[in-house]
Amino acid sequence: MTILNKHSSILSAAALLWLACAGPANAQTAAETLLVGGPRTPESLDQEYPPTEAGHEARRNIFERLLAYGSKTDPASGARVEDFSKIEGDLAESYALSPDHQSITFHLRKGVKSAAGNEMTADDVMWTFERGWNMKATFYWYMTQILKVADFSSFQKVDAYTVKVSIPHPSLLLDRLWVNNDLGIIDSKDIKKHLTAEDPWGARYLSSHSASFAPYFISRFAPGQEVVYEANPYYFRGPAAIKRVVFREMPTSSNRLAALQAGSIDVAEWLTPREISLADKIPTVKVWKVYGNYTHRLEMNNNTPPFDKVEVRQAMNYLVQRPELEQSVYMGTARPTKSPVAEIYPAYTGDYFPYTFDVQKAKALLAKAGYPNGFKTQIGYRTGEPIEEQLAVALKSTFAQANIDAQLVNLPSSSLVERYSKGQMPMFFIRDMAIVPDAAYGANLFINSKSMVNYSHYKNPQVDQMIDNALISTDNAARDADMKKVQRTVIEEAPWVFLFNPGYQLAVSKK
Repeated sequence: MTILNKHSSILSAAALLWLACAGPANAQTAAETLLVGGPRTPESLDQEYPPTEAGHEARRNIFERLLAYGSKTDPASGARVEDFSKIEGDLAESYALSPDHQSITFHLRKGVKSAAGNEMTADDVMWTFERGWNMKATFYWYMTQILKVADFSSFQKVDAYTVKVSIPHPSLLLDRLWVNNDLGIIDSKDIKKHLTAEDPWGARYLSSHSASFAPYFISRFAPGQEVVYEANPYYFRGPAAIKRVVFREMPTSSNRLAALQAGSIDVAEWLTPREISLADKIPTVKVWKVYGNYTHRLEMNNNTPPFDKVEVRQAMNYLVQRPELEQSVYMGTARPTKSPVAEIYPAYTGDYFPYTFDVQKAKALLAKAGYPNGFKTQIGYRTGEPIEEQLAVALKSTFAQANIDAQLVNLPSSSLVERYSKGQMPMFFIRDMAIVPDAAYGANLFINSKSMVNYSHYKNPQVDQMIDNALISTDNAARDADMKKVQRTVIEEAPWVFLFNPGYQLAVSKK
């Protein structure tokens, strides 16, 4: 048995930066309240809701997981970031991974309490698993698609503080998977007070409330306005130094920067590159900059004409002026994306990326696909996202050079998510990341035709097979070779308009 027994020191990427860098605000008492300005409140707090940036951030603060990454100092910026090479115990004090990678046993911490004062036991873990399994959403997809679990009997309560998960095939992801934001443990005693016959798993309640063992709980959720986080007084690592975090929806990024400069908020999220440059010059502001695993892309619905033709999708990629966009939109803070796999992950390769700006080549491909005179389409982007608006305007212009008439559709984030998740938007921006640092995991998430978040509906049986094989393989060399083949095929078949890794920048008060 491989046994790990380490104490994690990281709350979340966002919370860690707040605790390390941000300081007093005017409300409550000095150094106990943090005011954060961001583009939008979460669409839902439930971890079974489709993943979005705002939702992920909330989950990292209101759901504690069984395992977590360690932390390290980023050598370029000095920021504390996650260390993908270290998996540590979180709600599980330790875990045991079988030598054949077909079972994992979690030994839960004793004395862990939720904000409601309930102690966590194996019953909470099993109820969380049962909820996820029966809701047939995020948890179910992780278990069935990634770990190939076929029956709920794979999850076993060993005793009051021990849970075992067994899988039918070996997987190198069996321990790595449990660091996911979407796999937090729910306080089953608390949530059961809110269940009804119509809502047996508390989906309605958890869309706007929290019930878990995390450092914070939700005391107020006002969609479109604010989210108020209060410190869990029973948190097993000790109550957070920042007792209250108020997240305010401020859709206009320039307003977030002005509020930070005026001292009316402590953290300004998702500023534009131009605003980040301005923030860098403000004496009272500190800007943290890291390159991470985000990709910002324009997905195409491969199920519907004209994007069911590979030549059309290739043509769209030849109509992007990447060097110009890198400077004019991102001001040199981004890097072009050349693969569906994050560039900081093992087995990444950008060697197969052929796309330069070439209008004549794009026109020839469109003619080959049966669209010599171009076509009309729509590009969906989120309200309050100036970067996406700038990209949309620029792409509309270059697409027009090949007689493609792209109507720009500006929608609130929740409406856009609903439209593209139902296959009702032909082109749409997505900025997302694969949390587990593994090429097969990332490819499975976004490219496998069976994935619930493959919103482009890309499908290639050979690609699916290589991904599926990698998910149950323990041969690293074979997995890496297959993942490079997957990247080559996906780049050739172009399910997305590949754009940029935007990096991540956070502007905070120097206090």
